[in-house]
Amino acid sequence: MTPTPTPTHDPVTRATRSYYDEFSHRYEAERRPNRPDGYHALVDDLEVDLVRRHGAGGDVLECGVGTGLILERIARFARSAKGIDLSPGMLDKARLRGLEVREASVTSIPFVDESFDVTCSFKVLAHVPEIGRALAEMGRVTRPGGFVLAEFYNPISLRGFAKRFGPAAKISSATRESAVYTRFDAPWIIPRLLPPSLTLEAVRGVRIVTPAAAAMRVPGLAPLLRSIERSLADTPAAFFAGFYVAVLRKRVEE
Repeated sequence: MTPTPTPTHDPVTRATRSYYDEFSHRYEAERRPNRPDGYHALVDDLEVDLVRRHGAGGDVLECGVGTGLILERIARFARSAKGIDLSPGMLDKARLRGLEVREASVTSIPFVDESFDVTCSFKVLAHVPEIGRALAEMGRVTRPGGFVLAEFYNPISLRGFAKRFGPAAKISSATRESAVYTRFDAPWIIPRLLPPSLTLEAVRGVRIVTPAAAAMRVPGLAPLLRSIERSLADTPAAFFAGFYVAVLRKRVEE
């Protein structure tokens, strides 16, 4: 089955689309290929490695593909790699990379049931009020025994404290991050958000000890932070990660 399309006229959806259309003009300024060894590269590497672990040789869907920086890398090891995003501005740049992407919401994914071995979403679910519906949709299009990789913003983290008490960063000369709906979900809340089809199998922590993106520009500190982040990503320290990735398994019906 395919879902009933999500209405795109609701205020949050319109605001999110507009925000990311605006952001698309400078989204890659601090990202690969402009800063291959920077903060965003470290975060992307930890996310891509997790997708590779579960999706190499399989069919992968990325929900919230942005400009395609992550999906482009997934396409190198997946049998097929597809993406969706709300923002036409972001999708224009993803299509320039030759990626197979569609305009759609994670709360109404335009694919039939059980189409993918891995369905992933990074830095997107934090901007979705209907988080339960989004997770149910991701589970719906995932094959039994497959994986949903769902990244949450964690309030119990250095990043969470910085975002809560620090000034909102700018995405343009006129707009700050505070202009978009953003939620933070603590690790102990996440199991309550899951649909019956998904079980929590593992977690990966991204940005556990890095105090700020600027720290990766300090000479000599970047390699150390990169090494520590990698060594802690799959340990209990993930509980304190700014980006808390839940590795969810789709149940196999007996």
